[in-house]
Amino acid sequence: MRSNTKLFIAIIGGLFLGVLLGWYVNTNFLPEETADFAKKIKLLGTIFIRMVQMIIAPLVFTTLVVGIAKMGDMKMVGRVGGKALAWFITASLSSLLLGMVLVNWLKPGAGIDRSMANEDAAKELVANTGTFSIENFVVHVVPKSFIEAMATNEILQIVIFSIMFGIALASMKEISTPIIKALDTVAHAILKMVSYIMWVAPFGVFGAVAAAIAVYGLGILAVYINYFGAFLLGIALLWILLLIVGFLILGNRLWTLLKRLGSPLLIAFSTTSSEAVFPKLTEELERFGADPKIVSFTLPLGYSFNLDGSMMYMTFASLFIAQVYGIDMPIEKQLLMLLVLMLTSKGVAGVPRASLIVVIATCAMFDIPAEGIALILPIDHFCDMFRSATNVLGNALATTAVDKWERKPESN
Repeated sequence: MRSNTKLFIAIIGGLFLGVLLGWYVNTNFLPEETADFAKKIKLLGTIFIRMVQMIIAPLVFTTLVVGIAKMGDMKMVGRVGGKALAWFITASLSSLLLGMVLVNWLKPGAGIDRSMANEDAAKELVANTGTFSIENFVVHVVPKSFIEAMATNEILQIVIFSIMFGIALASMKEISTPIIKALDTVAHAILKMVSYIMWVAPFGVFGAVAAAIAVYGLGILAVYINYFGAFLLGIALLWILLLIVGFLILGNRLWTLLKRLGSPLLIAFSTTSSEAVFPKLTEELERFGADPKIVSFTLPLGYSFNLDGSMMYMTFASLFIAQVYGIDMPIEKQLLMLLVLMLTSKGVAGVPRASLIVVIATCAMFDIPAEGIALILPIDHFCDMFRSATNVLGNALATTAVDKWERKPESN
């Protein structure tokens, strides 16, 4: 616990120093010098995230396979999976609806001057984003090669292979015991690596925050005050909703869970990557008392199906762009967009700026100018900080809720 406190303080220190250095560079350096500084200092954050990405694929594979194999009972696998998916679908729809209601109520896109957008900055992002189709969705979800999925950190594809492999091992009973023990040992070794890698986090946070503030400056928040304020209201309401549901399920243990989530939430917030805390989150949920089998099964699924902060942002940003361009979006069309986003958002947890890519693909489907993404690019990094932390909270609550539901019958 003392080590966690020291890490948390170190991360806070990195965040604070990053803001100070970034602000100093932004206000005292020329634009060319600022860009060069940001490019170099950001390497600290890149190193940390790459170190985490290095262990995500083997960690998901080993923990998920071992968790399913140790469950043994396929009825339990189906029961846990069913409860997890019920939470994911409900949470996703609630998040999407919240974004839709807020953007219709507050209308942050009304009266925005489109000339503020540097549409050249969005061209590359738009050009590299394909249109959504069922064929593309299936191809993305189902792996053609396990090795390729591991190499590219395609979490959803790794999850599908791991579930099938775990079920196969469980059906083999005693014969598979040596393989399960070996994978269990590998999983524990990787979790040990997590404790080493997390001490790089303060430097990663320092570099990521300093780079962002140096390029955009704190003044960008004032320019986008309506958009950012409406978004923060949405995040606050989403947190309130999640915490109320969490309290109803966990009771007073919710506060213990939130203490455990201090470091993961801060790292996700500072690095704008919920993926960066996956190993640490796994460790903290097990220390909280959640069954490792439930954690290893539910958490990887959550990273593909339960991105609450990102889901809220997707409807919010898509409808914001429509408002800016004066495009009429009747309620039935908005609800259709919501359902499309439910599909297009799955399995993109490891993709950089995944929310923006999904927004671009969805806008193209509804005849909303995808170039409008340029309007929100300058502020997106700061929005990403909050939605990444919200994704972590949502997945932690989903995992602990499923764990509580699984333990309840045993206590009666």
